Amino acid sequence: MNRGSSGAGTAGTARAAGTTGTTGTAGTTGTAGTAGANLPLLRSHNAALVLDLLRTAGTAGISRLELAERTGLTPQAVSKITARLRADGLAAEAGRRASTGGKPRTVLRLVPTAGHAVGLHLDRDELTAVLADLSGTPVAARTAPLAFGAGAERVVEAAAREVEALLAQVAGEGSGPTADAGRAPWGAQAAPRGQGASRGQGAPAGSAADAGRGPSGGLAGLGGPAAQGGWGPLGGQGAPGGSAAEAGQAAQRAGAAPGGVRGVLGVGVAVPGPLDHVGGVLHRVTGFPAWDGFPLRDALARRLGLPVVLDKDTNAAALGLALRGVSGGAAGDSFAYLHLGTGLGAGLVLGGALYRGARTGAGEFGHQVIQLDGPLCGCGNRGCVEALCLDAVSRGDIAEAARVLGAGAANLVGLLDIDRVLLGGRTVDADAEPFVRGVADVLAERARREGGPGAVPVPVAVAPGGARGVADGAAQLVLASVFGRAAEVAFPARR
Repeated sequence: MNRGSSGAGTAGTARAAGTTGTTGTAGTTGTAGTAGANLPLLRSHNAALVLDLLRTAGTAGISRLELAERTGLTPQAVSKITARLRADGLAAEAGRRASTGGKPRTVLRLVPTAGHAVGLHLDRDELTAVLADLSGTPVAARTAPLAFGAGAERVVEAAAREVEALLAQVAGEGSGPTADAGRAPWGAQAAPRGQGASRGQGAPAGSAADAGRGPSGGLAGLGGPAAQGGWGPLGGQGAPGGSAAEAGQAAQRAGAAPGGVRGVLGVGVAVPGPLDHVGGVLHRVTGFPAWDGFPLRDALARRLGLPVVLDKDTNAAALGLALRGVSGGAAGDSFAYLHLGTGLGAGLVLGGALYRGARTGAGEFGHQVIQLDGPLCGCGNRGCVEALCLDAVSRGDIAEAARVLGAGAANLVGLLDIDRVLLGGRTVDADAEPFVRGVADVLAERARREGGPGAVPVPVAVAPGGARGVADGAAQLVLASVFGRAAEVAFPARR
């Protein structure tokens, strides 16, 4: 057995836990389990390690020798893996590097257009959908009003229509990067089928299904229609990437949809918590208790015929920041992403891995009580950080909102000793500077009290990504599996 199968090397060690073959438990710290795996799984795991390095190398590419050095695989094993990836359309040559005394090295790169993922952010009053390629780069985006309290069936239908319209937009218009089709008047009431064209969105919404169908008549998602129970590369909790080679072969069989939408792997959905990430079920979302127990993941998967993965909005955003390497810190650091919009929550990345907790309960940051006799919160408690923050925002007192947010952030810093705090959400984005300054001032005062005059406070910054940060992260929920990041995200077990 070659060295890569044991997770040796820079890329291998971080994700060796993904080969345990367990179902429904991954996604907490990314470090549990060291059990062995069968040979086909090891092959898939090694292919995913290589594919992930191709992704991080970008357009500059990486040589086979460098791949071998960084994975711990033998050069022969790397040659076999890259030959399969090239045959499957996932990798291509990116030129040659000048000789340093031997034969010039051929450089390989990822082919981003070989597959795509949809990221869907369902906020309390707004829906954002993005289509991202394998590199995580957004290809197109849509935003529309949404009434989260209008009933589960209506929200599912509205969300499905936006996904269909997004694919139709790209297929029918050849949309450029990050194109935004504008705000469609959908949300509280689902539009009748086939009326997408009348809304100024390009091709009719119904045509997206035709645009994405492969030769077998199923949607060209790499996992195949959910109704068939075959989740393809996204299924099977223990196969981290597996699915790299499987994904390429499936994409090849499905072919390219009109307009260049190739291989839609699935849909990542980010919603307000609390929820059960593994089961795909919502709990009592603050302000919307009627959602309690609704199986949103499975309902949307049936409607779209695509694999779906569900997570909290803050977790999706934090995962996206970590996997895309834009958190502002070194690989493997710990940070908190604080999202202040229609509510307040946190996504936690500890030691470079997303932390959800055993019941997806981690990050319910907004409902820590800091004032026992404070205003009533939608969760039923009094004096929650969320209630105090939103109350200050409603009065136009941004300085007070930032101070309260800083108090909550200081609690996190004290509990978890994190390296940085990142702020996001529409309320922060609307006036970021006073929030950054206010939170930073609270953390600096804490550092002075606890560490003396030379103490260095935890840095505070606005999270990259802006208004679409959560939706971009939701797409990463799907892409994580392709690149051997199954320890970062749980998918439904094979039916």
